[in-house]
Amino acid sequence: MATAFHIKHDHHGAIDLQANGLKFAIVVSEWNSNITGVLCEGAVKTLLKHGVAESDIIVKMVPGSFELTFGAAAFMKQGKVDAVIVLGSVVRGETPHFDYVCQGVTQGIAQLNAQGDIPVIFGVLTTDNMLQAKERAGGKLGNKGSECAETAIKMIKTFAV
Repeated sequence: MATAFHIKHDHHGAIDLQANGLKFAIVVSEWNSNITGVLCEGAVKTLLKHGVAESDIIVKMVPGSFELTFGAAAFMKQGKVDAVIVLGSVVRGETPHFDYVCQGVTQGIAQLNAQGDIPVIFGVLTTDNMLQAKERAGGKLGNKGSECAETAIKMIKTFAV
């Protein structure tokens, strides 16, 4: 029975992040590309660092964050990847558009996770201003894209059959 709960851990109890042979899709919003490009670079570098082959990483651009859900769903239907990472950046403006986009993409990705067979990792920055976005895209608060790549690996390894 204990083997049913076996997860590879290192000596500190953390999940082994070696990801050789795993395949990933990264869906990236073109909107705020100065931010999303850095997030994508962080995700790709992190996947490569953990042993993923370049040929096992597919990056597709979509026009905006709202379209990330469709992009992720398309990869899920194809069945050729082990996880999908979605990366976007929505910066608050003077209209309620921010709220609608953030709510829509959050609910869409949550629904894909609840109904799907592979993890979809939510890497959409929702910030009040561009400085906050930059701080989370390689700035003083790290790179959310890199964090999402590690999360994707952990989810695959935790729930692999």
